[in-house]
Amino acid sequence: MNNLDYQVVTQAISWLEEGRTIWFCTVLSTFGSSPREPGSLMVASADGKHVGSLSGGCVEEDFLERVTTGDFESPAVTVRYGDSKDDRGNPRIKLPCGGVLEVLIEKMSANEETKVHCARILDAMVSGQPPVARQVRLTDGAKWLETIEPTGPRVVVSQAEEIVTIRVGAIARLILAGYSAVAEACASFAVSLGYEVIVCDPREEVTANMRLPEGVQFQPVLPSLYISAEGTCTASTAVVAATHDPKIDDLAVMAAVKTPASYIGVMGSLKTSKARSERLRRSGGLSDEDIRRIHMPIGLQLGSKTPSEIALAIMADIVRVRRGRDIDEL
Repeated sequence: MNNLDYQVVTQAISWLEEGRTIWFCTVLSTFGSSPREPGSLMVASADGKHVGSLSGGCVEEDFLERVTTGDFESPAVTVRYGDSKDDRGNPRIKLPCGGVLEVLIEKMSANEETKVHCARILDAMVSGQPPVARQVRLTDGAKWLETIEPTGPRVVVSQAEEIVTIRVGAIARLILAGYSAVAEACASFAVSLGYEVIVCDPREEVTANMRLPEGVQFQPVLPSLYISAEGTCTASTAVVAATHDPKIDDLAVMAAVKTPASYIGVMGSLKTSKARSERLRRSGGLSDEDIRRIHMPIGLQLGSKTPSEIALAIMADIVRVRRGRDIDEL
C-alpha cells in the first residue's frame, strides 16, 4: 500500500518486532505553510533511519540529528519548529512562508504493550471500523485507544489534562467501478496521492490488455458486488464509475449510495446525467437524497477533453470533497 502513514506504522511494527526502540512522531498542528497536515506520521530509529515525513525538509534533518545525539529521551514530548519565541523547538529552523509546526515525539520501547498498540493502529487504518482515537498523556507517555464518533477534528490537545487525542481513520480508498482509459488515469493520480486503489471489472474482453500502475488491486468481479460487500466502503472511500456502460455504472452507484462512501461519481454529459437520474429513480428506486449524493457529471468543470484531463478533474473533485471545501469556495 502506498499510503505514507500506513508505511510509517508498518515500519514501526517491524522495528519493534526486531527489538528496536523507535521514535514515533505525529504532526499536531501547523500554522502558515506546511506540506503535511495534522495527524501525519513519521517514525525513526536510533541510527537515524526513518519512514514518513514531518515537513519534507529541514525539520526532519534537525530531528534525526537530535535523535542520534540522545535529545529525545522522554516518553512523550512536544516540539515546536519555526517559532523563535518557543524554547521547545529549534529556533534555527525556519519553515517556508513563516510557518510553524508542532510535533508530538514518543519514545517507544519494544515491549508487548507497544507492539499491541501499534498493531491496533494499523488495524484501524485498514478497516476503519470502528473509528478510534489515540490518547497520549504527555506527563508520562501513557497511551491508549478509545472508540470515537465518525467525524471530528483529527488532533485535539488538552492543555489542562496534558493529553493529546489523535483520530485514527481508515486510509483513503478509491474504488474504480469498471476499467477504461479514464479509470486507468484516475488510478495513476490516486496512487500518487496515497490512495488505496481497487479496480473492479468482470469483462474479460475489456481487461485483457489492461495496464494499471504498480500497487493497484484488480478484482475481476461486478463492481456493485464488490462495493456492497460489508466493510468495503468507509467514510474515506470514493467510488468512481467511468465506463459509459450503464450496466456497470448504474449498478455501481446504486450499491454505493447504500454505503458510507464519502464520494460517489459517474461519468457522462449533462444530458446523459439527467437521463441517468431519471432511470435511477424509476428502475433503481433511489430517492432524491440518494441522487444528490451522486456527482454527475463527475469532476470539476475544467473543460477536460483527454482521459488524463478528465481523470485530473475527477481526482481534484474527490480531494475537494475530502478536504471539506464547497464548490463555491474554489
